[in-house]
Amino acid sequence: MTEVRGSTGRHDGSEAVGRAPGTPTWVSLMAHGLATTQEFYGALFGWEFRPGPEQLGPYVRALLDGHEVAGIGQLPPDHHLPIAWTPYLASEDVNATADAVRHCCGTIGVGPLDAGTAGRLAIGVDPAGAVFGIWQAAEHLGGELVGQAGAPAWNELVTTETADVVKFYEAVFGYTEEAVVPSESETETDYVTFQVDGRPVAAVHGVGQDLPRDRGPHWMTYFEVVDVDASVKRVTELGGHVIEAARAGIHGRVATVADPEGAVFALVRSNS
Repeated sequence: MTEVRGSTGRHDGSEAVGRAPGTPTWVSLMAHGLATTQEFYGALFGWEFRPGPEQLGPYVRALLDGHEVAGIGQLPPDHHLPIAWTPYLASEDVNATADAVRHCCGTIGVGPLDAGTAGRLAIGVDPAGAVFGIWQAAEHLGGELVGQAGAPAWNELVTTETADVVKFYEAVFGYTEEAVVPSESETETDYVTFQVDGRPVAAVHGVGQDLPRDRGPHWMTYFEVVDVDASVKRVTELGGHVIEAARAGIHGRVATVADPEGAVFALVRSNS
Protein backbone atom coordinates (compact mmCIF):
# COMPACT_ATOMS: atom_id res chain seq x y z
CA MET A 1 0.00 0.00 0.00
CA THR A 2 1.75 3.13 -1.19
CA GLU A 3 -0.30 6.08 -2.43
CA VAL A 4 -3.35 3.86 -2.83
CA ARG A 5 -4.61 0.82 -0.97
CA GLY A 6 -3.66 -2.12 -3.08
CA SER A 7 0.05 -1.43 -3.19
CA THR A 8 2.62 -2.02 -0.47
CA GLY A 9 2.45 1.22 1.47
CA ARG A 10 5.52 0.53 3.55
CA HIS A 11 7.68 3.49 2.70
CA ASP A 12 6.06 6.79 1.79
CA GLY A 13 3.48 7.15 4.60
CA SER A 14 0.92 8.79 2.31
CA GLU A 15 -2.79 8.54 2.90
CA ALA A 16 -4.42 5.61 1.15
CA VAL A 17 -7.52 6.22 -0.94
CA GLY A 18 -8.63 2.91 -2.40
CA ARG A 19 -8.07 -0.82 -2.21
CA ALA A 20 -8.25 -3.99 -4.26
CA PRO A 21 -9.65 -7.34 -3.07
CA GLY A 22 -7.09 -9.23 -0.99
CA THR A 23 -5.30 -6.09 0.16
CA PRO A 24 -4.80 -5.80 3.94
CA THR A 25 -7.08 -2.90 4.76
CA TRP A 26 -7.37 -2.86 8.57
CA VAL A 27 -5.78 -4.34 11.68
CA SER A 28 -7.69 -5.04 14.87
CA LEU A 29 -6.86 -6.27 18.36
CA MET A 30 -9.29 -7.86 20.81
CA ALA A 31 -8.02 -7.49 24.40
CA HIS A 32 -9.34 -8.03 27.92
CA GLY A 33 -8.44 -4.60 29.30
CA LEU A 34 -9.57 -1.99 26.79
CA ALA A 35 -8.51 1.04 28.84
CA THR A 36 -5.06 -0.29 29.74
CA THR A 37 -4.47 -1.47 26.17
CA GLN A 38 -5.31 2.01 24.89
CA GLU A 39 -2.84 3.48 27.38
CA PHE A 40 -0.06 1.17 26.17
CA TYR A 41 -0.48 1.83 22.45
CA GLY A 42 -1.24 5.49 22.97
CA ALA A 43 2.06 5.92 24.79
CA LEU A 44 3.99 3.76 22.31
CA PHE A 45 2.66 5.08 18.99
CA GLY A 46 1.03 8.39 19.91
CA TRP A 47 -2.45 7.10 19.13
CA GLU A 48 -5.65 8.81 20.19
CA PHE A 49 -8.98 6.99 20.23
CA ARG A 50 -12.64 7.41 19.38
CA PRO A 51 -15.57 4.97 19.67
CA GLY A 52 -16.12 2.43 16.90
CA PRO A 53 -19.28 0.57 15.83
CA GLU A 54 -21.50 -0.30 18.80
CA GLN A 55 -22.43 -3.61 17.15
CA LEU A 56 -18.91 -4.87 17.91
CA GLY A 57 -19.26 -4.32 21.65
CA PRO A 58 -16.73 -2.05 23.42
CA TYR A 59 -14.52 -1.00 20.52
CA VAL A 60 -12.38 2.00 19.64
CA ARG A 61 -10.60 3.18 16.54
CA ALA A 62 -7.02 4.38 16.94
CA LEU A 63 -6.11 7.66 15.27
CA LEU A 64 -2.67 8.92 14.31
CA ASP A 65 -2.59 12.63 13.50
CA GLY A 66 -6.37 12.43 13.03
CA HIS A 67 -6.25 9.45 10.65
CA GLU A 68 -7.67 6.01 11.54
CA VAL A 69 -4.99 3.33 11.61
CA ALA A 70 -6.24 0.41 13.77
CA GLY A 71 -9.00 -0.88 16.00
CA ILE A 72 -9.04 -2.24 19.55
CA GLY A 73 -11.98 -4.12 21.07
CA GLN A 74 -12.71 -5.71 24.41
CA LEU A 75 -13.28 -9.43 24.80
CA PRO A 76 -16.14 -10.57 27.05
CA PRO A 77 -14.86 -11.69 30.49
CA ASP A 78 -15.73 -15.34 29.80
CA HIS A 79 -13.78 -15.45 26.52
CA HIS A 80 -10.29 -16.83 27.02
CA LEU A 81 -9.02 -16.52 23.47
CA PRO A 82 -5.43 -15.77 22.42
CA ILE A 83 -4.81 -12.03 22.34
CA ALA A 84 -3.53 -11.22 18.85
CA TRP A 85 -3.49 -8.57 16.16
CA THR A 86 -5.62 -9.62 13.18
CA PRO A 87 -5.31 -8.21 9.64
CA TYR A 88 -8.48 -7.76 7.60
CA LEU A 89 -8.23 -8.51 3.90
CA ALA A 90 -10.44 -6.54 1.53
CA SER A 91 -13.37 -8.24 -0.20
CA GLU A 92 -16.04 -7.01 -2.57
CA ASP A 93 -18.45 -9.68 -1.26
CA VAL A 94 -17.70 -11.08 2.18
CA ASN A 95 -20.32 -13.82 1.81
CA ALA A 96 -18.71 -15.11 -1.38
CA THR A 97 -15.24 -14.89 0.16
CA ALA A 98 -16.43 -16.82 3.23
CA ASP A 99 -17.84 -19.51 0.94
CA ALA A 100 -14.46 -19.67 -0.84
CA VAL A 101 -12.66 -20.07 2.50
CA ARG A 102 -14.86 -23.07 3.37
CA HIS A 103 -14.53 -24.54 -0.13
CA CYS A 104 -10.72 -24.37 0.16
CA CYS A 105 -10.64 -26.25 3.50
CA GLY A 106 -10.52 -23.21 5.75
CA THR A 107 -13.17 -22.32 8.33
CA ILE A 108 -15.22 -19.27 9.26
CA GLY A 109 -15.23 -18.63 12.99
CA VAL A 110 -17.30 -15.42 13.05
CA GLY A 111 -19.86 -14.04 10.61
CA PRO A 112 -20.35 -12.91 8.03
CA LEU A 113 -22.04 -10.09 9.93
CA ASP A 114 -22.69 -6.37 9.65
CA ALA A 115 -20.65 -3.85 11.63
CA GLY A 116 -23.36 -1.22 11.58
CA THR A 117 -22.99 1.08 8.61
CA ALA A 118 -19.20 0.68 8.61
CA GLY A 119 -19.14 -2.52 6.56
CA ARG A 120 -19.48 -6.26 6.72
CA LEU A 121 -16.96 -8.70 8.15
CA ALA A 122 -16.04 -12.30 8.81
CA ILE A 123 -13.20 -13.98 10.69
CA GLY A 124 -11.56 -16.87 8.86
CA VAL A 125 -9.04 -19.55 9.76
CA ASP A 126 -6.74 -20.94 7.08
CA PRO A 127 -6.07 -24.72 6.82
CA ALA A 128 -2.90 -24.37 8.92
CA GLY A 129 -4.77 -22.58 11.73
CA ALA A 130 -3.87 -18.91 11.20
CA VAL A 131 -6.66 -16.40 11.89
CA PHE A 132 -7.45 -13.53 9.52
CA GLY A 133 -10.28 -11.10 8.93
CA ILE A 134 -12.32 -10.34 5.82
CA TRP A 135 -13.66 -6.82 5.32
CA GLN A 136 -16.29 -5.58 2.87
CA ALA A 137 -16.19 -1.81 3.19
CA ALA A 138 -19.21 0.47 3.33
CA GLU A 139 -18.74 3.75 5.20
CA HIS A 140 -15.48 2.59 6.79
CA LEU A 141 -12.90 2.04 4.06
CA GLY A 142 -10.16 0.88 6.40
CA GLY A 143 -6.84 2.24 7.59
CA GLU A 144 -6.03 5.73 6.32
CA LEU A 145 -2.25 5.72 6.81
CA VAL A 146 0.34 3.07 6.05
CA GLY A 147 4.10 3.10 6.42
CA GLN A 148 4.17 6.24 8.57
CA ALA A 149 5.71 6.07 12.04
CA GLY A 150 2.99 4.76 14.36
CA ALA A 151 0.95 3.15 11.58
CA PRO A 152 0.85 -0.42 10.21
CA ALA A 153 3.52 -1.04 7.60
CA TRP A 154 3.20 -4.69 6.57
CA ASN A 155 1.38 -7.95 7.30
CA GLU A 156 3.06 -11.31 7.16
CA LEU A 157 1.82 -14.87 7.69
CA VAL A 158 4.28 -16.90 9.77
CA THR A 159 3.84 -20.63 9.23
CA THR A 160 5.86 -23.83 8.91
CA GLU A 161 6.17 -23.82 5.11
CA THR A 162 4.69 -21.71 2.36
CA ALA A 163 3.70 -24.14 -0.42
CA ASP A 164 0.30 -25.43 0.70
CA VAL A 165 -1.00 -22.34 2.49
CA VAL A 166 -0.04 -20.07 -0.40
CA LYS A 167 -2.36 -22.12 -2.63
CA PHE A 168 -5.22 -21.49 -0.17
CA TYR A 169 -4.84 -17.70 -0.17
CA GLU A 170 -4.35 -17.59 -3.93
CA ALA A 171 -7.58 -19.52 -4.44
CA VAL A 172 -9.57 -17.39 -1.99
CA PHE A 173 -8.23 -13.91 -2.80
CA GLY A 174 -6.82 -14.27 -6.30
CA TYR A 175 -3.25 -13.40 -5.37
CA THR A 176 -0.28 -14.06 -7.55
CA GLU A 177 2.97 -14.96 -5.77
CA GLU A 178 6.60 -14.03 -5.98
CA ALA A 179 9.38 -15.84 -4.14
CA VAL A 180 11.89 -13.55 -2.42
CA VAL A 181 15.58 -14.45 -2.63
CA PRO A 182 17.28 -13.29 0.59
CA SER A 183 20.58 -11.43 0.65
CA GLU A 184 23.64 -12.88 2.37
CA SER A 185 22.74 -11.06 5.62
CA GLU A 186 19.19 -12.44 5.72
CA THR A 187 17.87 -15.82 6.82
CA GLU A 188 14.32 -15.80 5.39
CA THR A 189 14.83 -18.58 2.81
CA ASP A 190 11.17 -19.70 2.47
CA TYR A 191 9.52 -16.37 1.81
CA VAL A 192 6.77 -15.51 -0.67
CA THR A 193 5.01 -12.21 -1.30
CA PHE A 194 1.36 -11.96 -2.33
CA GLN A 195 0.81 -9.68 -5.31
CA VAL A 196 -2.33 -7.71 -6.20
CA ASP A 197 -2.27 -5.90 -9.54
CA GLY A 198 1.48 -6.47 -9.69
CA ARG A 199 2.18 -4.97 -6.25
CA PRO A 200 3.25 -6.85 -3.11
CA VAL A 201 0.60 -6.46 -0.40
CA ALA A 202 1.51 -9.16 2.15
CA ALA A 203 3.82 -12.13 2.59
CA VAL A 204 4.11 -15.70 3.83
CA HIS A 205 7.19 -16.71 5.78
CA GLY A 206 7.89 -20.40 6.28
CA VAL A 207 10.02 -20.89 9.39
CA GLY A 208 9.89 -24.69 9.73
CA GLN A 209 10.68 -25.94 13.23
CA ASP A 210 11.24 -22.39 14.45
CA LEU A 211 7.49 -21.78 14.54
CA PRO A 212 6.54 -21.03 18.18
CA ARG A 213 4.66 -24.03 19.55
CA ASP A 214 2.55 -21.87 21.84
CA ARG A 215 1.28 -19.77 18.92
CA GLY A 216 1.21 -21.97 15.83
CA PRO A 217 0.77 -20.37 12.39
CA HIS A 218 -0.24 -16.73 12.76
CA TRP A 219 -0.39 -13.39 11.01
CA MET A 220 2.11 -10.77 12.17
CA THR A 221 1.47 -7.03 11.88
CA TYR A 222 4.47 -4.73 11.48
CA PHE A 223 4.23 -1.17 12.78
CA GLU A 224 6.58 1.48 11.41
CA VAL A 225 8.76 3.34 13.94
CA VAL A 226 11.49 5.96 13.68
CA ASP A 227 13.95 4.05 15.87
CA VAL A 228 13.45 0.32 16.51
CA ASP A 229 15.82 0.13 19.47
CA ALA A 230 14.24 3.11 21.21
CA SER A 231 10.77 1.71 20.59
CA VAL A 232 11.78 -1.69 22.02
CA LYS A 233 12.98 0.06 25.16
CA ARG A 234 9.69 1.95 25.37
CA VAL A 235 7.74 -1.31 25.06
CA THR A 236 9.47 -2.71 28.12
CA GLU A 237 9.01 0.53 30.05
CA LEU A 238 5.26 0.29 29.37
CA GLY A 239 4.99 -3.29 30.64
CA GLY A 240 5.46 -5.22 27.41
CA HIS A 241 8.32 -7.56 26.63
CA VAL A 242 10.72 -8.50 23.84
CA ILE A 243 10.20 -11.71 21.84
CA GLU A 244 13.06 -11.24 19.36
CA ALA A 245 15.68 -8.51 19.70
CA ALA A 246 16.23 -5.95 16.95
CA ARG A 247 17.85 -7.43 13.85
CA ALA A 248 18.21 -6.95 10.11
CA GLY A 249 15.32 -8.32 8.04
CA ILE A 250 14.02 -8.27 4.48
CA HIS A 251 12.10 -5.02 5.00
CA GLY A 252 14.54 -3.23 7.33
CA ARG A 253 15.56 -3.29 10.97
CA VAL A 254 12.92 -5.19 12.90
CA ALA A 255 12.13 -6.43 16.41
CA THR A 256 9.33 -8.67 17.66
CA VAL A 257 7.62 -7.60 20.89
CA ALA A 258 4.45 -8.21 22.89
CA ASP A 259 2.11 -5.87 24.74
CA PRO A 260 1.27 -6.41 28.44
CA GLU A 261 -1.54 -8.86 27.57
CA GLY A 262 0.73 -10.87 25.27
CA ALA A 263 -0.36 -9.66 21.82
CA VAL A 264 2.69 -10.07 19.59
CA PHE A 265 3.61 -7.55 16.90
CA ALA A 266 6.69 -6.31 15.08
CA LEU A 267 8.41 -2.93 15.07
CA VAL A 268 10.15 -2.01 11.84
CA ARG A 269 12.24 0.80 10.45
CA SER A 270 11.69 0.13 6.77
CA ASN A 271 14.44 0.27 4.20
CA SER A 272 14.16 3.49 2.25
